[in-house]
Amino acid sequence: FWWMIPGASMYLLPPGWEKDPALMTEAFVNEGVTTAHFIPAMANSFIDQVEMETEEKRTSLAKTLKRVFAGGEALAPQTAARFARSLPETAVIHGYGPTEATVDAAFYRYDREKDRERMRLPIGKPVPGARLYILDREKAVQPIGVAGELYIAGAGVARGYLNRPELTEERFLDDPFYRGERMYQTGDLARWLPDGTVEWLGRTDGQVKIRGYRIEPGEVEAALRQIGGVREAAVVARTEGEETEIYAYIEGQDQQTVRAELAKRLPAYMMPSSFIGMREWPVTPSGKLDRKALPAPGGAAERRAYTAPRTITEMKLAELWEEVLKNGPAGIDDHFFEQGGHSLKATALVSRIAKAFGVQVPLKEIFAKPTLEELAAVIQELDESPYAAIEPADKQDTYPVSSAQKRMYVLQQLDEDGTGYNMPA
Repeated sequence: FWWMIPGASMYLLPPGWEKDPALMTEAFVNEGVTTAHFIPAMANSFIDQVEMETEEKRTSLAKTLKRVFAGGEALAPQTAARFARSLPETAVIHGYGPTEATVDAAFYRYDREKDRERMRLPIGKPVPGARLYILDREKAVQPIGVAGELYIAGAGVARGYLNRPELTEERFLDDPFYRGERMYQTGDLARWLPDGTVEWLGRTDGQVKIRGYRIEPGEVEAALRQIGGVREAAVVARTEGEETEIYAYIEGQDQQTVRAELAKRLPAYMMPSSFIGMREWPVTPSGKLDRKALPAPGGAAERRAYTAPRTITEMKLAELWEEVLKNGPAGIDDHFFEQGGHSLKATALVSRIAKAFGVQVPLKEIFAKPTLEELAAVIQELDESPYAAIEPADKQDTYPVSSAQKRMYVLQQLDEDGTGYNMPA
């Protein structure tokens, strides 16, 4: 409720609009939204839309949108840089904080010049009233540049977990630096930077955050092993470019069957992007699974028998499909969501289709027509529909001038030097 303190008002997007960057952009301009909060994956789709807007719309958006907060997962420097290019007057703030610390515990304002070469953005400095500690296993303070576990103390720390006293005791500890107060053990690895900001390095327990959701790969592995016929399973998180995804490696069962069974046991956000069949597992010299040596998923995920695109529309759509999913060559029978797609990637695909084809495919159509062949047919219909009623004229040497052409001719005669009808691009 921090927006209340300076006397601001909150605008709530109508249900469903939060998944449609075009509607979101329209609302921001019409409602005069000055501050917005995104998870980084949605921020990318929003910028895709901003880049497609007219200069007039971008100018209006730049005038109203003063700051954007990005949190829920790590903000990639590339995403922040895209914001800075498209909306240079809008401040981009990288937020950090778990629910147990009443969400925001630290923040960092992106600096276009200073952060250009960074591999990862800092999470910044603690918000007023919060304290950040980076400690080793003995709860001793780590010096600048040395990784340790991140703890949060101060006004925002929660009382604990409702009806879970054992977990509360495990995670909410006595603060060794402020007598009588407590600190929260985040499970995050971090280090202090020389400028006094904190850099987040990952998780101590393997937990990952994907599109704002906390996911334990071990939980997904356990669910996979409960499926009949699965002899072995491993789940790993991989970060490529700006996105983190989880991938499932399985032995002993058909990937399509495993996907269908796992969907009955787990919520959609915990579903792996791809399922990769394994015959032999890479191991370390001591005989343990070598997770780092597992094959990259590109092109290895399960797919139906490959059938190459046949029409120009299918070929162009296949290129966009491959850009979004990064999952090898796309065939006409490929299923968007079985190949690692989700709602945010569907939004990204809609944006690319609008750029490439000049048509606005409703997001719901990707859910209704998820194969490449079906979606290409939707694009074809949208592309042809405005002209469906026009019948070809009989061939002749000359044709009568239309009313619009007559009007254009008369106006040009009145102002022979005018450029009103010039088309420079």
